[in-house]
Amino acid sequence: MRVLVTGGTGTVGSQVVEQLLARGVDVQVLTRDPAKARIPAGATAVAGNLLEVATLRKVFTDVDGVFLLNAVSPTESQEALLAITAMRGSGVKHVVYLSVHHADTAPWLPHFGAKVGIEAALKASGLAYTILRPDNFFQNDYWYKDVMQQYGVYPQPIGEVGTSRVDVRDIGEAAAIAFTQPGHAGQVYDVVGPEVLNGTAIAAVWSEVLGKPIAYGGNDLDAWEAQALSMLPDWMVFDFRYMYAHFQEAGLHAAPGAVERLTTLLGHPPRSFRAFAEECAAAWRA
Repeated sequence: MRVLVTGGTGTVGSQVVEQLLARGVDVQVLTRDPAKARIPAGATAVAGNLLEVATLRKVFTDVDGVFLLNAVSPTESQEALLAITAMRGSGVKHVVYLSVHHADTAPWLPHFGAKVGIEAALKASGLAYTILRPDNFFQNDYWYKDVMQQYGVYPQPIGEVGTSRVDVRDIGEAAAIAFTQPGHAGQVYDVVGPEVLNGTAIAAVWSEVLGKPIAYGGNDLDAWEAQALSMLPDWMVFDFRYMYAHFQEAGLHAAPGAVERLTTLLGHPPRSFRAFAEECAAAWRA
């Protein structure tokens, strides 16, 4: 089996690549610059850009499966729809698409709404598909290492209602299983953690594992936006500001039975946030 992974050098895609390689799959990683791409031994870098017709006409013709991950961008929908159109009739037997948890609950948000349309297109395309809908990633907290260690603040304004955050390693495993085991075509899986975590609870876990007080930075989205604009483009800050507002108002909780269904898919319970934070703390001390 040969699988092409888009977004294969990023936080989620790299985990998909590793899990596929571990199962003996021939993995290709689509990248705009193979010379700069860091990919594991055993995978092959393939040059291309999903916004270029030349790429669309060649990269899907010699693969059995595609892991479709489209980075958050102003062209997210366009890249995915071009890819789906190109994959139809190209010989691709299975597409695993990375969406977002409860995408249809807030379709006005660009981060969610783009994926709602892509899901609909994939379902109508005639391609065999599996859709993964992950919650907020544990690994987002890598970005906050310095703030927590230097200032004692956890700054992600996730709110007090909470979300069923997930470890990206569980996403990678779920994708690899969907490709390599039968019975997952036409399925939609919520990829969620075993507990609901709010801002205060997350900060408390970090306090315990780091051995120092970590305070939750609070829910002031004006302040968050002002700070985020120094690091991110304005369109992304705007999108994420209102995503966090949705989290603060409605949360992003696993539906009844979702954790059990994911446990059956993975063959083990989803990883806990505390275990992730303990791993990070040990690595940071080292």
